Amino acid sequence: MPDYLILMHSDATGPELDWPGYLVKLTATGRFKGGSAIGDGATFRRSGAPLPASDTIVGFICVEADDLTAAEAMLLGNPVFEAGGTCEIRLLPKDE
Repeated sequence: MPDYLILMHSDATGPELDWPGYLVKLTATGRFKGGSAIGDGATFRRSGAPLPASDTIVGFICVEADDLTAAEAMLLGNPVFEAGGTCEIRLLPKDE
């Protein structure tokens, strides 16, 4: 089954909801694989100027889902999503 990253952006405008409750709900599905808030960082490139680091991504969650639609369903209750913020979902390709 594929893994997906849910990237949370910093543009939420409403009050954030219950992170512990959301994570308990995700864990109960058996599809939650971890996550964390993320801090400042930097970009690097062997030669030339690197692209700037994104300052809008503030955290991530990794989930296992059948497809993108199933991963999207896991946004319900996500505090950033529920507060009007952006959540970006990305497939994690697996080497076969």
